[in-house]
Amino acid sequence: MKSNKIFISGDEAVAQGVRLSRPHVVAAYPITPQTITVERLAEMAESGEMEGEYMHVESEHSAISATMGASSVGARTFTASSSQGLLYMAEGLHYCSGGRWPVVMMNANRSVALPWSIYGDQRDSLSLLDCGWIQVYVEDAQEALDMIIQAYKIAEHKDVLTPMMVNLDGFILTHTYELVDIPEQEMVDKFLPAFQTPNKMSFEEPKNLGFSSKPDDNTEFKYQQNEAMFNSIQVLKDVDQEFADTFGRKYDGMVEEYRCEDAEVVLVALGSVCGTIRVVVDKMRAEGKKVGLLKIRYMRPFPEAEVKDLAKRVNAIGVVDKDISFGYEGTVYTNVNSAISKIDKYVYKSNFVGGLGGRDITKDEIEEMFNKLFSGVENKSEEKVEFFSLNVESND
Repeated sequence: MKSNKIFISGDEAVAQGVRLSRPHVVAAYPITPQTITVERLAEMAESGEMEGEYMHVESEHSAISATMGASSVGARTFTASSSQGLLYMAEGLHYCSGGRWPVVMMNANRSVALPWSIYGDQRDSLSLLDCGWIQVYVEDAQEALDMIIQAYKIAEHKDVLTPMMVNLDGFILTHTYELVDIPEQEMVDKFLPAFQTPNKMSFEEPKNLGFSSKPDDNTEFKYQQNEAMFNSIQVLKDVDQEFADTFGRKYDGMVEEYRCEDAEVVLVALGSVCGTIRVVVDKMRAEGKKVGLLKIRYMRPFPEAEVKDLAKRVNAIGVVDKDISFGYEGTVYTNVNSAISKIDKYVYKSNFVGGLGGRDITKDEIEEMFNKLFSGVENKSEEKVEFFSLNVESND
């Protein structure tokens, strides 16, 4: 297979994935750290490298509104956002999923105010898990490009017709340069044919779209929306396999296990921190400690079956959350814990909250988490939510 590797950032990798997917409309408004993506797309549109309409709109609310409008007439669309911009889109995100318009968005994960911060954590997208979008989290620039292409194929599937958000960690991925393989346009065209949908405004087949409903039928619409999300589980696995057959890269669907085959304790995480955890897993394995990593790729739909299967095989699970639902626990932990509660076995669990506002999560901290899990099993410690690497004293 011909290789075409170039040295680009995560933002630029997303732009390449969008160009290769041939969107009809890109609606863009800049916000750090995703701005480079829409700047590169603007350059591609200006030079003719990318066909389609490029709309520089006046806000993120307008960006999601424009992509919905274009999608409602059968256009393939793209937008991008981050942090406060994503939250400004929140009203439109629900409209978009309820309308079953398969818009694809890149979100550069960034902390939300206050305190104001341009640096990364995952509180922006995790606070919007219930808006009806498929959410995938990537680990590097290659996965970011590949998932943009896969996202269109998943979102536009007739049994799904659900918008999809591709999340990558702000700065750690968006601004880090890596060698990225750029697929041939001809191969992408074969993998991702032109968008065809019955769910569009048409003079030939007029339909009522974006309508109101009464209590008599609203629940039925939401039931169908939920069923479409569950349908996407098999679709995304099939698309991942077809992508592997076509391009030679595979991402294992909902989750990726790393050295979990005989693990006693496992850390669960999303996004770029998984790379650091792999390094620690290798170090501790060399010391004879049976540790592993479960990388959750999709938060919606949630990989309940995969988490339950892992929990049956290990003694302890720790969840690294770059997020906190104030007054309770990390959002990823809530979802993981819910799945584990459905198996007939006790598994020691702990929630490690950190990396907020862009603070690094170090290898030493990860090794300490693993050791706390071993200790928790041995001493039958109380399960708890723990902020790690705090710069203030705590009695907990």
